[in-house]
Amino acid sequence: MDLTPAYAPIAPRDDRDSYTISDLSDEFGVTARALRFYEDEGLIAPERRGTQRIYSHRDRARLAWILRGKRVGFSLGEIREMIDLYDVGDNRRAQRQATIDRCRGRIALLERQKHDIDAAIAELTEFVNVVEAVHARDA
Repeated sequence: MDLTPAYAPIAPRDDRDSYTISDLSDEFGVTARALRFYEDEGLIAPERRGTQRIYSHRDRARLAWILRGKRVGFSLGEIREMIDLYDVGDNRRAQRQATIDRCRGRIALLERQKHDIDAAIAELTEFVNVVEAVHARDA
């Protein structure tokens, strides 16, 4: 399953070693405020040069994970758990397995929600048909 949203490319656009807040805001379609929020939450950790934030390739990759995870409904806590496993030192095996498990759980939840939505639509459609029939009869 590809969790990459259309607005979040995986590969950097160039060979730069760092990115400004404007670079990442523009590339990912997020606000500077959102980036600062993710920093406050400990999800990304840009270097500071005076008042300027300098983001690394690591920060950029973590931001891509954050946005993918949010897009499919993961909480920030779940996203943090998955991206923090990158540093375990097991060639990302734990990260991949945790991601697979979380994604399968999310798929199951969405399937249940889809079933509930389909049932609600069917019930509403039947109700509209009954009301329309009564309305047509009384007209």
